[in-house]
Amino acid sequence: MAVFKRLAIGCLCIWVSFSANAVQVTDELDIGGAVRVNYGWKDYANDSKLEFELFRVDVNYQDDGLFASAQYRWYEDMDVIHHAYAGYSFNEEQSIQIGVTQVPFGLLPYGAHSFWFSANYYLGFEDDYDAGIHWKYDDKTWRLDLAYFFNDEYADGARYDRYSFDVAITDESPYEESGQLNARIERNLTTENTKHKIGASLQYSQLDYLPTTDTQVAGEDTDGYAASFHWQVDWAKWQGQFQYMYYEYDMPDSNRIALSAFAFPFEIASSADVLTLNVSRSIDVDWGPITNLNCYNDFSQVFASGEGLEDSIQNVTGCAITAGKFYSYVDWIAGNNMWFINGPGVGISNGPTEWSSRLNINIGLYF
Repeated sequence: MAVFKRLAIGCLCIWVSFSANAVQVTDELDIGGAVRVNYGWKDYANDSKLEFELFRVDVNYQDDGLFASAQYRWYEDMDVIHHAYAGYSFNEEQSIQIGVTQVPFGLLPYGAHSFWFSANYYLGFEDDYDAGIHWKYDDKTWRLDLAYFFNDEYADGARYDRYSFDVAITDESPYEESGQLNARIERNLTTENTKHKIGASLQYSQLDYLPTTDTQVAGEDTDGYAASFHWQVDWAKWQGQFQYMYYEYDMPDSNRIALSAFAFPFEIASSADVLTLNVSRSIDVDWGPITNLNCYNDFSQVFASGEGLEDSIQNVTGCAITAGKFYSYVDWIAGNNMWFINGPGVGISNGPTEWSSRLNINIGLYF
């Protein structure tokens, strides 16, 4: 059975998720993992299928200020690192971690409620993991993050088998990440019934030019930057998320740049504005084994302009279902000119665009 890749073009999947507690080997060490299967349907192709997707292993350690965490994933056609870092907590507020760790940018830990994340994920600005050093301060009122990443998690832009979306080396766009600075600030405001998280993020990236053939014209190293404002509000059982982001890569002779993940390279607009608007509602129920529904609508739009560029839109409507140790998603994903929903990339256009949609239901086993 061919494994489902989140971003495999033209796949619409059901992924089911079963949860169990990790094995506590000692008081300091926990080992766990997950096994997932998928079924998918889409309105633009006739290839629905139920298939095995993933096996993963998680290791977590904590003792006397020291901590470490790692996750490795096996798909049928590839195996990849998700994260792997070690760190030290100086006190309750301050810590530092070194290794393949999450990039502190935008809404954290995720800027969406669904399995499919937001458009920011496919641009490399959500749930991204790179190799570097990350300092964090969090006193429950203010959170400050400062990080420097030496390169992507493999230090190899020509490797397309990866979980995180990173700048990729292709014949048309031979660049890879070679240094990145991130700064993030967030303020927590709490009233009697409402919690706000208001923050801003900055990112500066350096890119190396690495031609793939002798016939390519000599190029130059370049850079890029991104900035975002983000706000999350929790009231009763409602949650709202808002984020505005602008990013720009200084491409000398093109308004596109290549990224890759899940074994596929693709192109995105080299600069764009991105708007994210999400809302969710948690509902406690007593339907036999089902105890909670978290229903949501996650919307994001990439605003791109220029020759060969066009807006990309993604909207996900669905519910996450808790039933004992089972945790399932039922999602309807609609997109226009959007990667993995019948689009050529993100923010680019290779011809007329149209709306496409896919159904996603997911179930998995976490142990």
